[in-house]
Amino acid sequence: MSELLVLDADVVTMDADRRVVTGASIAVADGRITALGTAEALRARFVGADELDARDCVVIPGLIDAHQHTTGDPLVRSMIPDDISSDESIFDWIVPLHGVHDGDDDELSATITAVDALTRGVTTLLEPGTVASPLRVGAGLEKAGVRGRVGGWGWDVDGMPFAAPADEVLARQEETVKALATNRLVTGWVTLVGHDLASDELFANAADLAERLDVGLTLHMSPGENDIASYAKRSGLRPVEHLDRLGVLGPRLVLGHAVWLDDRELDLVLAARAAIASSPGAYLRLGQGYARAGRHGEFVRRGGRLALGCDSHNAGDVPDVLHAAYLLAALERDRGTHPLRADEVFALATVAGAEAIGMGAQLGSIEVGKAADLVVLDTRSIAWTPRGDLALQLVWGGASGSVRDVIVDGEVVVRDRRPTRVDVDALRAEAADRSASLLNRAGISVAPRWPVVQP
Repeated sequence: MSELLVLDADVVTMDADRRVVTGASIAVADGRITALGTAEALRARFVGADELDARDCVVIPGLIDAHQHTTGDPLVRSMIPDDISSDESIFDWIVPLHGVHDGDDDELSATITAVDALTRGVTTLLEPGTVASPLRVGAGLEKAGVRGRVGGWGWDVDGMPFAAPADEVLARQEETVKALATNRLVTGWVTLVGHDLASDELFANAADLAERLDVGLTLHMSPGENDIASYAKRSGLRPVEHLDRLGVLGPRLVLGHAVWLDDRELDLVLAARAAIASSPGAYLRLGQGYARAGRHGEFVRRGGRLALGCDSHNAGDVPDVLHAAYLLAALERDRGTHPLRADEVFALATVAGAEAIGMGAQLGSIEVGKAADLVVLDTRSIAWTPRGDLALQLVWGGASGSVRDVIVDGEVVVRDRRPTRVDVDALRAEAADRSASLLNRAGISVAPRWPVVQP
């Protein structure tokens, strides 16, 4: 049984009492947290265990990213123009790129995303289902050592990449979940693209499949106004009302976005105990109107299950959950109606986010029996000088820049700011080659905003 001691840190437990234990040490065995105490007591109990010195550091629970696309965008990071509509970004860029992705692209993209996330303190990713090769994506995530939930493309509309009849889509989803069932880190999830891109049959049967397989269901809905108009034509209902009629709403459902909800829709989501994954960086980057329509603060205030997400590398742009927490707190504070305090938003990034995605019993806090997903923040930098209120500093202070070490399932996967499982230099070289090839296959030409010249 592998054992590790994380020694002499200030530990933000996120337990029921939200205790911060100063000068504490954490014992880890076989991937679980087994004890908290003094270094002396734990060394006596766990003789010969590996040690990680965390003096002058803050240890927080691993962060939860409940909506993170892992393919398509990572190989074209910061290349999609920021002066086009969200529809143009998706259907003129992302969908064509996905259409020519192969399995090697998928696995590499997932590895890049995982490494990027881990170095920012994110230990769990939910891929919301635009993946052609889910098992290759799972392999890419596992290679880096992140915890993940993966599904494949789920839509039955004509003329789109990887679309298929509803029964075929569902068969592929079930195959993925079963293939990953025994994996310790990366397992399956039922994923639909959502919006107005699935038939009623696919929506309803996907919810039934998630129930039968005892997994979650993710779909996208109403990040902007388009879905409202689509469903008005489709059924005369608002989008969430339509899902309710189909029996899709329930505690297994994680609605990606759900920004443009009216009173009735918000009531339905709350009553069904469905969760929402909020990606504020994407709404701002794509100009989707969160400042006018977003109600995620109200949703939390009314007892809703909310998690944070970072979306994609051209919408949200970085898998940085503490940055997403900053943006959501700022947006809700500026709106003024249901502002969220820093401690409340940090909970969305950890314990409350874990509960929202159905993993609260395993993740989100530093407590005996939970998975040993831990992040060590080096507080010796000027950004932590002097030390302020921890909750405020974690959300408003750019804390992801101080991530030093990351532990997932008891294994140190980032040590002294360097991934331990992946050769970053080799990853960088491969990404450059595959990026150029991907753009060429998709027939997309990237024109830089600034002229590039030789000296």
